[in-house]
Amino acid sequence: MEFTKDGSVDLRGQPIIASRTGRWKACSFLLGYEAFERMAFYGVASNLVVYLTTQMRQETVSSVRSVNNWTGAVWMTPIAGAYVADAFLGRFWTFTGASLIYLVGMVMISLAVSLKPLHPHCTADGDCAPATRRQVAFFYAALYTMAVGAGGTKPNVSTFGADQFDDLDVREREIKASFFNWWTFSTFTGGLVAMLVLVYVQEEVGWGVGYAIPTVGLALSLVLFYVGMPFYRHKPVRRSTAAGPARLIGRVLRAAYANRGCQLTGELNEHGTAAAVDGKRLLLHTRDNFRFLDKAAMVSDTDSETASHAPCTVTEVEEVKLIAGMIVVWLVTLVPCMIPAQVNTLFVKQGTTLDRSLGAVRIPAASLGSFITISMLISIPIYDRVLVPLLRRRTGDPRGITLLQRLGVGCLLQALVVACACLVEVRRMRVIRERSIHGPHDTVPMSVFWMLPQYVLLGIGDVFNTIGVLEFFYDQSPEGMQSLGTTFYTSGLGVGNFLNSLLVTLVDRTTRASVGKSWIGDNLNDSHLDYYYVFLLVLSVANMALFVWVAMRYKYKKEFLEDNGTMGTPEAETEMVADGKVTADSPLVVERDKVEAMHVA
Repeated sequence: MEFTKDGSVDLRGQPIIASRTGRWKACSFLLGYEAFERMAFYGVASNLVVYLTTQMRQETVSSVRSVNNWTGAVWMTPIAGAYVADAFLGRFWTFTGASLIYLVGMVMISLAVSLKPLHPHCTADGDCAPATRRQVAFFYAALYTMAVGAGGTKPNVSTFGADQFDDLDVREREIKASFFNWWTFSTFTGGLVAMLVLVYVQEEVGWGVGYAIPTVGLALSLVLFYVGMPFYRHKPVRRSTAAGPARLIGRVLRAAYANRGCQLTGELNEHGTAAAVDGKRLLLHTRDNFRFLDKAAMVSDTDSETASHAPCTVTEVEEVKLIAGMIVVWLVTLVPCMIPAQVNTLFVKQGTTLDRSLGAVRIPAASLGSFITISMLISIPIYDRVLVPLLRRRTGDPRGITLLQRLGVGCLLQALVVACACLVEVRRMRVIRERSIHGPHDTVPMSVFWMLPQYVLLGIGDVFNTIGVLEFFYDQSPEGMQSLGTTFYTSGLGVGNFLNSLLVTLVDRTTRASVGKSWIGDNLNDSHLDYYYVFLLVLSVANMALFVWVAMRYKYKKEFLEDNGTMGTPEAETEMVADGKVTADSPLVVERDKVEAMHVA
């Protein structure tokens, strides 16, 4: 019986047998959890703007801002959760504690919409009294309790799933290439149930029932997660690496600054005492990116391994380069992250003004979000089983296309989403002028299914952008920082929501001051949402050009395996550096995932 090659252990810290654990056997439980958890999240998020405007009596801009700020918090708190996991508790125990907080938040939300003292009184015709301060405080306390819980679950459960595959085993590594595709498939399956079933229940049956169902679903998902415990692989906490990204960056910057006047020639230090650990994956030296940082690893005749000013290792320098490169890529993904923020806010409000009848059934506007999920669920198998094999034969890349090429396609599709939304709004405004419709509650005689293309395109774009961002930041993170690396993905979505909240506020105030009427007023039938979409489209196109410029200059991560002077196995695609040092002019030996350094997105 063979143990795992990547150092995975069981919950007690003992080596674990590869054939009995991990892989899809373990991931099946995690995928089941993710489907239920996403049903809970989207059960709240999808229709939240409708609840705030109809039940809590908030204005349009205020409700959009509230939803964006809460969604932003949900995606930003994973930064803390990932740090706690990587530095202290590990992914499993961090998830365990946070999931209970998440469940408490869901129970509080269900109580807030169910118990009479906790929500505004509404008449039979749908008119509701303004919410009291106590009601508002309890409702938002429930929402942000849920956000705190999501901070510990979101960054850790996906990386915990990826941990179930051994990177140093060729067969498992090939299987892992599909993991994030099917992870997102599971995510959006849960979202589909929320947007097709729960949103309808909330509007037609009752908000209490509509929130109680996902709460029960979340509790069941936790049971499912713990059923799979015997099959899970765990990565040991590397406190020396994970506990101090800021410390690592500071050390490298200080060393580079100290050597700022030196010429970059000769040897670069690779093996310090702390690095000489069996099985530790090291990073190969890269040139032409953040070249000044290489001075932190310069070896001089006066340096020694025990000196207080010993040079940094090449691996430490390359880890800082990776983090710097990831930050640059993260910055150019922020505008695309603003596009999904429209789905549960302005897209929903836009849909409420249109004809939503389908035969005898009146479709909730938020249910249109299900077409994002449907198009994504259809697109993922096509991408994974058809497109990737075709591209793989052509490019030789195991993924078919590079990570940044995938992101680039996603950015293009999301710009097309905004263009479609703008065209639909232009037509809606033309119908309003032709029919002289001006009332805030008047229905525009135009089918809501005119909005379908923007939802479908967004779903297809998510196959490239959402999955691509998640995979990119996990793959490119330094060893021991995968959870923290995944927070680049979650924080991007969070900042995207905050930026959208800021943009909506600025546009609202600026247009009110300049023309006397907001582009995004409470009465969308007498506003100019089309102008806002044009502005967002210009931002998207400009950002896409910047993304291409960044992608062409990005250097991918390259690793090899240190193993006490023994050559690494071919299966691991690793190689040993015999004397423990890498020169500044060293050739590239092996590149992770066979991605060449000069291969641009």
